Amino acid sequence: MKLKYFDFLKKLLIFTFILAAVGFTVAYFLPENFVTPALPFLYAFFLSVTIIVHYILLRVSEKKTSAFINYFMILTFGKLIFYLTIIIIYALLNREDVVPFIISFFILYVFYTTFEVVLSLRLTNKKMDNPSIENTRKNSGE
Repeated sequence: MKLKYFDFLKKLLIFTFILAAVGFTVAYFLPENFVTPALPFLYAFFLSVTIIVHYILLRVSEKKTSAFINYFMILTFGKLIFYLTIIIIYALLNREDVVPFIISFFILYVFYTTFEVVLSLRLTNKKMDNPSIENTRKNSGE
């Protein structure tokens, strides 16, 4: 599990770095009022949430592949509610920055969600292609 997790972390950090470089380059050319001052914090926020959620999903997939889908759906719904809460709180506290914040948040949400889904699907497809791993664990009493 550690190897899979560190591989995911490496890919996620590279993805975040590229996304941030592109985002800051685009932000440089946009007018100042189109860019939220919270943008650097949004990258850290999405990076942190993605790391935590993937860790939980990886732990679940190690135990039982059939439970993975249920946990994935529950965590995705929970993230959505959490994200909406963050947006509402930010909007109430910073009314002058609402539109740029929501646009930036939505764009990063789409990118990070796509990244997470693609890598999660790869994880489950590897499990489905190699069911002997789970059968070996059941037979050995793990």
